[in-house]
Amino acid sequence: MARTEKICFVIMGFGKKTDYSTGNTYDLDKTYKNIIQPAVVESGYQCIRADEIQDSGIIDKCMYALLMHADLVIADITTFNPNAVYELGIRHAVKPFSTIILKEISGKIPFDLDHTRIFDYKHLGEDIGTDEARRCQEILREKITIASKNHAIDSPLYDYIKDIAPPQIPKKEFERIVGDLADREVHVFAIVEKAKELMNKSNFVGAIRYWEKASQIVPTEEYFIQQLALATYKSKVPTEQSALHDALKIIDSINPDETKDPETLGLTGAIYKRLWNITNDVEFLRRATYYYKKGFQVKNDYYTGENYALCLNLLGTNEENSDEKIYYGIAAKKVRTEIIESLRHIEENVEEDIVNQENKWAYATLATCYYGINENEKMSKFECIFLNLTESEWEKQTYKENKELLCQLLKES
Repeated sequence: MARTEKICFVIMGFGKKTDYSTGNTYDLDKTYKNIIQPAVVESGYQCIRADEIQDSGIIDKCMYALLMHADLVIADITTFNPNAVYELGIRHAVKPFSTIILKEISGKIPFDLDHTRIFDYKHLGEDIGTDEARRCQEILREKITIASKNHAIDSPLYDYIKDIAPPQIPKKEFERIVGDLADREVHVFAIVEKAKELMNKSNFVGAIRYWEKASQIVPTEEYFIQQLALATYKSKVPTEQSALHDALKIIDSINPDETKDPETLGLTGAIYKRLWNITNDVEFLRRATYYYKKGFQVKNDYYTGENYALCLNLLGTNEENSDEKIYYGIAAKKVRTEIIESLRHIEENVEEDIVNQENKWAYATLATCYYGINENEKMSKFECIFLNLTESEWEKQTYKENKELLCQLLKES
């Protein structure tokens, strides 16, 4: 099949990734959806992300063919995903021009690249602001136009070593390898978007099927495994307890005892906390506390920190020694105070009437933490903001359950 549309191959991480140089976690699907894909399509290219070719037995051949012959390659090296950096190196080795690099502005580059050739953007973590997305789309379209017309050398290899010829792949061979991409209707990106849609509708059983499919296509992607575990434990199928044990088996495949990823640690803690809730086995509570504490210590992550504080309160209620009870209460209050301080910038924005959808869980955390230190007026303000921003019923229910539990614990103490 003859190819009539120019191809842009996008190499990047996908799903939520943590940049360990800064401790920030970014949903890179939002970068693709809100910046890269619209700019590429509007520039007249067929946009193909790396994960969208990972559903066949010829993934390596297809990837190398695209790196060699694609009219344009865009590489997002945010969080320095090793696959993205490796593929960028291959592109620079086989193509002198038409490669655009971008990254989140906060991250540091741990290797030798010309910083003047990298396009920075600002990511909020859960999403990208509307104004920033528009700004970046405009800049990226301009860069695509320049790369398409000028063919200026952007590869360090061909810039420093003159008069070398890049390797070639016959046009017919390239068309044979990647020609069917235009006809594919189901890519990993589409599968993931459908899974997210079902999660928002609390259709966890339906979401499981899509997360399983995404995990089968890209079995090494931890984000898909995390979401499959989350959907499994939320499904309560066939029973709540069996679903939780199934979720543990799934999350164990990425070894939560060894990881520093706050998403994995927080999810593991949540599963154990739920197991404790339905069995009253204090060992499950201790394990939940361990994973939440680790997630909080690794990144000062407010989600794991909030739950760590709650687990400390719960351990206090299971403690007979009065001194230990006091210790757990003081420790929980200290953690909540640290979290509030870490979210001070978000609170200051709210005081200036700046509210962002991307910060909805930060608002929920502020509400719970203020409740935990008996500042109920501030709790009510942030609770109202969170509930107004949240459409998903399961997210509202999760918040309410945690608040009700904390209320009970504070009364008992």
